[in-house]
Amino acid sequence: MSSVANKKGLYKDISENPGVYIMKDTEGEILYIGKAGNLKRRVSSYFLRPNNVRIETMVSHIQSIETRETDSALEALILESALIKKYQPPFNIREKDDTSFLFVVVTCEQFPRVLLVRGKDLGAVKGIQFGPYVSSSSIREALRILRKIFQWSVHEPERVGTYKKPCFEYEIGLCPGTCVGSVDGNEYKKTIKKLVLFFEGKKDLIIAELEKEMKTASKQLEFERANKLKKQIFALTHIRDTALISSESFEIRNSKFEISATRVEGYDISNISGTSAVGSMVVFVNGVPAKNQYKKFKIKTVEGPNDVRMLREVLMRRFKHTEWEFPQCILIDGGKPQVNEAKEVLKEINISIPIVGIAKGEKRRKNEFIGAIPKGIEDKTLISVRDEAHRFAIKYHKEVRKKATFS
Repeated sequence: MSSVANKKGLYKDISENPGVYIMKDTEGEILYIGKAGNLKRRVSSYFLRPNNVRIETMVSHIQSIETRETDSALEALILESALIKKYQPPFNIREKDDTSFLFVVVTCEQFPRVLLVRGKDLGAVKGIQFGPYVSSSSIREALRILRKIFQWSVHEPERVGTYKKPCFEYEIGLCPGTCVGSVDGNEYKKTIKKLVLFFEGKKDLIIAELEKEMKTASKQLEFERANKLKKQIFALTHIRDTALISSESFEIRNSKFEISATRVEGYDISNISGTSAVGSMVVFVNGVPAKNQYKKFKIKTVEGPNDVRMLREVLMRRFKHTEWEFPQCILIDGGKPQVNEAKEVLKEINISIPIVGIAKGEKRRKNEFIGAIPKGIEDKTLISVRDEAHRFAIKYHKEVRKKATFS
């Protein structure tokens, strides 16, 4: 360990800005490439907490560290992937190939979608590819941030323009209007082109193009468009990626330990003929209720008795909160319609989490499980989650109904 401690000079002058670090051996060969929201904190963690043989071996060979600063942790994530793909450092290769890693694919369609695809499935999707990305949570978070800046469609080609009313994601500013066919195809492709440029590390070029478009719009008295472009420029120059940085800090803090906690989230809807409609989210960690993490949802976008659509709204709103830890399993109090809707929601937002439903069965006398129960999660735990989600939803529904009665 003394040799590790003696290498403090390698990282003591590194900045605390976001960026990418490149670790090299005595011959100048690249050993490892990583990203960081805070370069100094991340790099020093290897030397201060070399928690396994693999890292200790790598650290013993490090003779120099090159850093490339970026404006944000999000841009560091993208640069890291590009450099790993280019140089293929030995300590970055955890597997023999990239089949299990995630790639971002911008599809070749009239209204291109942005998909997350496993390496083993790349052959089935045509489009522009970026990756691989080793951390699935980081790239999912990056896409959530970017979609707020560059709105893109998640609707399959045959669904574009077929909706009778705008989808929920349109209402929250993520879908550009492909659902109802209200977006111009050329404008949409301009947006996608800018997104591609961002993944190519050309943010400055995007900003220059946006500023040019903004000036043109102002001259033509298109003030609404000019203001929209101004907001887009601001969003690009002030990327809010605290969730990415928080995730990295979590990894550093827990690098000595194997995190094996199993989190299950349970969902239920409660209403009377569509009135005072609410949704509940309960959380169990290692089979025990974590009540401080329960969440309530008052239904905002669904009118009338439609539990399936209400569940969609709840899940969409829940997964906007990327700062909330994701579960290893989602439990739905309901049958196949609810489970299928939940699967569709997760597919649309590019999240892969096992979903299990519990239906009451004939005459409501038994529990019928819908979907495969993940390994390590017991049936009785899921039943407890279902019962708790039901209890919590009814309790909140009564509160909302009481307020409505006396208001």
